[in-house]
Amino acid sequence: MKPIRTLLIVLLSIEAACCASAAVPASADTLVTPIETVHNELRTLRDGLLDAVNKGDIEKQLGFLHTNVVITWHNAEVSRGREGVRDYYNRMVNGPKKIVESFRADVKVDELTILHGENTGISFGSSKEHFKMAGGSNFELDGRWTATLIKENGRWLIASLHVSTNIFDNPLLNLAKRSLYWASGGLLLVGLAVGWLIGRRRSGPGTTPR
Repeated sequence: MKPIRTLLIVLLSIEAACCASAAVPASADTLVTPIETVHNELRTLRDGLLDAVNKGDIEKQLGFLHTNVVITWHNAEVSRGREGVRDYYNRMVNGPKKIVESFRADVKVDELTILHGENTGISFGSSKEHFKMAGGSNFELDGRWTATLIKENGRWLIASLHVSTNIFDNPLLNLAKRSLYWASGGLLLVGLAVGWLIGRRRSGPGTTPR
């Protein structure tokens, strides 16, 4: 009988422990899994960086980038390190030969960041980018982006970023096409006018060109 009594005591002890645990309400911390914590940290990075971008605060933007970050921009130019990103930004937006007057973006993430271990992730998605150019024109680009993220000293940072747009269908290409059409039409009119003048000259005054 002793083994049976021992088993009953163990079972009763387990039941009592389970009941005691159920009686204590779970705290908010225990409801969040480690993976959810990671994705919440990544959302904080995304929201903070996007806020800095839309406010035009380059120094705050740099705080979300790794010191050795590599960024490939829409124009295929590459910036290395925070200083390289600052130089590119100031040249494009603040310099005496600036191209962009202001810029903002609406960013969407396609899915949760793909995690590789505890300290590395790859994120990707789409963006709608609003440009106001220094020359006064405005346009929007539908872009795509891919970012590599690493966690260093307890913080998630962007280690690399690649942005791109559709080279076959975008506002800049459409503007170039329209300019080409206008230029072609203008050249055609000039050619007709020159041909008419040459014909009159060869026919001589008072005669009708044949």
